[in-house]
Amino acid sequence: MADASRFYITTAIDYPNSRPHIGTAFEKIGADVQARFRRMEGASVHFLMGNDENTIKVTQRARELGQEPKPYVDDMARQFQDVWKALDISNDDFIQTSEERHHRGCQAFMQVVHDAGHIYKGLYKGHYCNGCESFKTEKEVAEGNGRCPNHPNQELLFLEEENYYFRLSSFREKLLAHYESHPEFIQPESRRNEILSLVREELRDVAISRRGFTWGIPVPFDPDHTIYVWFDALLNYVTAVGYGTDPGRFRSYWPADVHVIGKDITRFHCALWPAMLMAAGVELPRKVFGHGFVFRKNEATGEAEKLSKSLGNVVEPMELISKFSSEGFRYYFMSQCPFGGDGEFSFERFADVYNSGLANNLGNLYSRILTMCAKYFPDGLGDNAGVDLAAWREGLDLASLVGELRERMVNFEYNVALQRIWLDVVDRANRYTQETEPFKVAKTDLEAARKILINLVEWIRVAAILIKPFLPRTAETFYRAFNFEEATPWEQVSFATAATPARPLDLRIEAPLTGGKPAPLFPKIDTKKPA
Repeated sequence: MADASRFYITTAIDYPNSRPHIGTAFEKIGADVQARFRRMEGASVHFLMGNDENTIKVTQRARELGQEPKPYVDDMARQFQDVWKALDISNDDFIQTSEERHHRGCQAFMQVVHDAGHIYKGLYKGHYCNGCESFKTEKEVAEGNGRCPNHPNQELLFLEEENYYFRLSSFREKLLAHYESHPEFIQPESRRNEILSLVREELRDVAISRRGFTWGIPVPFDPDHTIYVWFDALLNYVTAVGYGTDPGRFRSYWPADVHVIGKDITRFHCALWPAMLMAAGVELPRKVFGHGFVFRKNEATGEAEKLSKSLGNVVEPMELISKFSSEGFRYYFMSQCPFGGDGEFSFERFADVYNSGLANNLGNLYSRILTMCAKYFPDGLGDNAGVDLAAWREGLDLASLVGELRERMVNFEYNVALQRIWLDVVDRANRYTQETEPFKVAKTDLEAARKILINLVEWIRVAAILIKPFLPRTAETFYRAFNFEEATPWEQVSFATAATPARPLDLRIEAPLTGGKPAPLFPKIDTKKPA
């Protein structure tokens, strides 16, 4: 059993046959927000990401480029990590399934499951989808009108081959019992019924090896076979933390607290994966969270379309980051796309959200506050001890709001949390500024203006803390704009810190200013120009 203070979070590992798109990034940002929040709450977080490299699609793509698989996957791993760094994803580890630690762990795991009697050899006849790299049931073929429901543009292959099988069907009752005793295991709740139906009615033994492939992990008890994609890929969650290579490390990290994955692979994570762990005598993860999809709005037809190369509507994260910043990217997808449901992207909507939420609102208020402080109190605002620091938030129970936000964060309700922060914190400070007009008050009563500005500086501190998991760069800029570190170091702030005023504190500006003004945080997007 892992230490209770440790929080182990993973995302799905990605196929490196093409660069990541905005839907892939949506998952990583959502997991990153959770990891950052948990660190703020005092947990020792281990955040894992990676690439799924032992696949047919990898060898096909490498062959198209005239490369061997290993140099190809290493270069793609670099490209993926460049994108994640640009988005400020704070993962602690990145596993490539071509790594030695993964190979050794997979073989050790498969040997344990084989020795326990849960693996047998058999002949498979049926339909196979290259896009999913999985065999399809007759029900799935029927649902897709003779094609894969997930890849309707690809022909299914009918294969007949000798494989090793995992006795998945024998775990039906154990799986159902686990779902019953751990209702939190499958999240959000909307994914639960699909899995229950699958396990009750369609749970079948699955092929876990392919014969005749040289790229991949050899089956330990039959080197003529390589371990098949899902029995290989799912194991990254345990091999990355030492299964089969470092027992002590594995005991300290496992079980995972949450696997963050796309809803299209929920069945693998909620049925096959726990059964594999049961077969090996390994404790199950605590939760699987299946997030929704990001669709691209066709701005000509107004219809929402699934991201697809064939439709030509794929958007690369770097395209948005280079034009509008990583913070704008993170804010849009976390505020506009419910993490447990589906969201929609268009350049027009992105510009509107960026301008209204960041440029005209958050960034503009920050700039106005610093400019007024520098103009009217160039030597500092002085001691805040005698000032009512709740004036800016009159009517708002900040402690209660913080409690709600913490609950929203735990439940991955990011869009709701951001909505509350903007409505109850950001908008309230804007109204306070409009009502008090410190720029007018300063002309006749500097002390009254000082108290108003000290309140607005307190808002900067509160806002910095609450947006830290979502907009880490902006949050740090806010916090370091004044000497808040003298009260609580930036690395030690928590959501609870937001509800406790920082005092006594002799406030002074520490942000760099040019001509008495800070640099614009969010330059406005000109919507008249094409994105």
